[in-house]
Amino acid sequence: MGDHKEQPLRVGAAVRRRRRALQLTLAVVSERSGLSVPFLSQIENDRARPSTSSLEKVADALRTTAVELLAAADPACSVDVVRAEGAEPSPVPRARSLVRGHHQMHASEFTGDHDAGREFQYRNDQLMYVADGAVEIEAEGRAYRLGRGDTLYLTGGVRHRWRATVPETRVLVVAVAEHIEALHDRQR
Repeated sequence: MGDHKEQPLRVGAAVRRRRRALQLTLAVVSERSGLSVPFLSQIENDRARPSTSSLEKVADALRTTAVELLAAADPACSVDVVRAEGAEPSPVPRARSLVRGHHQMHASEFTGDHDAGREFQYRNDQLMYVADGAVEIEAEGRAYRLGRGDTLYLTGGVRHRWRATVPETRVLVVAVAEHIEALHDRQR
């Protein structure tokens, strides 16, 4: 009761819209992502659900983020509840979108560790909040250590990378969505 939708997100249409907006063929996305054309076609037609790793590869090939593709997967609604997954801790790193639809804000929860070598750069501002555990963030040539309850604010365009330093760390990332032109003439 009160939940917007119970079915899983369908990301295929969002992938197709993004690919077409960039005027790319499936073959080009396949070459950039390392995923096969048939698999990409199945994703676009919602006949296959990509793993987190595959979705990140597709997002990188489309010059966006997995979070943005997931956010664009559901139609916008005025009230939406995103239920927590099972309370059992998972040994596998996870990322989940906390906001569904195409909104001016997006939020994600990252649990566990992830590819610490991967560098991020978002067009708009973002806030990182450590809900549990601890992280180390490298931004603007400096390292920042954050513990439970700490936040870090990054202006748009700042390149950064982060890693969990404690098992079962949970980080919430809230940002102005990439499709919003929040930055005008800020130098990068």
